[in-house]
Amino acid sequence: MTQQELFAAALGLTHPWSVTKIEFSVKERRLDIHIDFERGGMFPCPVCKGMCKAYDTSGESWRHLNFFQHAAYLHARVPRVKCDSCDLIRKIEVPWARSGSGFTLLFEAFLMSLVEEMPVRAVADLVGEHDTLIWRIVRHYVGQAVKLQDVSSTRVVGVDETASRRGHKYVTFFFDLQEKRLIYATPGKDADTVARFAQNLASRGCSPSQVEQIACDMSPAFIKGIRKSLPKAEITFDRFHLTKIVNDAVDKVRREETATKSELKKTRYIWLTNPKNLTRTQLRRLTSLSRQNLQTVRAYNIRLAFQDFFTQPDRSAGESWLKSWYFWATHSRLQPIIEAAKTVKSHWNGVLSWFQSHITTGILEGFNSLLQAAKARARGYRSDENFIAMAYLIAGKLNFGLPT
Repeated sequence: MTQQELFAAALGLTHPWSVTKIEFSVKERRLDIHIDFERGGMFPCPVCKGMCKAYDTSGESWRHLNFFQHAAYLHARVPRVKCDSCDLIRKIEVPWARSGSGFTLLFEAFLMSLVEEMPVRAVADLVGEHDTLIWRIVRHYVGQAVKLQDVSSTRVVGVDETASRRGHKYVTFFFDLQEKRLIYATPGKDADTVARFAQNLASRGCSPSQVEQIACDMSPAFIKGIRKSLPKAEITFDRFHLTKIVNDAVDKVRREETATKSELKKTRYIWLTNPKNLTRTQLRRLTSLSRQNLQTVRAYNIRLAFQDFFTQPDRSAGESWLKSWYFWATHSRLQPIIEAAKTVKSHWNGVLSWFQSHITTGILEGFNSLLQAAKARARGYRSDENFIAMAYLIAGKLNFGLPT
């Protein structure tokens, strides 16, 4: 086997392509592989796939995987074909690279494997390319893979928003809670985000009326959007957001009382953490403070009681329990707790829906943590497009169809 045949086999070239010349420079740490096609070779028309002869050619180059730490490049004449059936002249697609890319498929596969593990800017530095080129590749493959996601059986959805950039810039994410994957992301956090999600589902072969359950926070915009665009979906207000509302009320009581009770300073953590998760020192302090006649203690006890709501055996028992808790909270004479209880009351059916659906946005909370950590490592993203692409990389369970 000649050197040219060896490299042709390594590149997976088949007739009519072959390696014609190899240039290796130790000084420049560079390998250049020249590829050409056999005279009279036939190529498939990019439109109808009928076989055609070359009409003319243009020279192109692509960066390939490094060869023992030497930069490798492929060079070839790429033909245009004139198809008699289509009556068109079109440039063919070469088997080692996608159209319009300056990199081979193997090099792009290498880049995609890297960006799943490290910031794009670090990848760009590693391979010696500008990060805008890397992002262009990432967005291309993410976009193609998202189109291939099968969402036709989507029934149960979770929705949540997160900050993409400073200045109140948000992106809303929609998860298939059964498949545990991200299926749609869009800038904003208003009712239109839900409308765009419904339109996207329809364009991908899933009727919005198929969505039976949806978990979200108590955002009026989300509620409005769901009722309008996903009319068959029953809303379950997420237990983590409900708990946060009550926790925030407890902390507000503590902050107001701290003005006259200095012993409450630096105690926020012990009032918002379950006792089993406290250290011995923290438990001793909690026990000591609990013996005092403090408003914060009363608020804390109401908070602990609220957690028992989710342990009730069914909706009927849950509703009976919630009515008792609501009466206690609204007669506590603690304004933040009263306001929290009224918020729960105004979303009564969606709160009780938990007993039928048992769904939460917990998976989205975990995903948001991973996404924000990735954003911090990358020192932010320049655009929502890049932020969304990274989100799909983390949670989309995408298949890029790249060579390995």
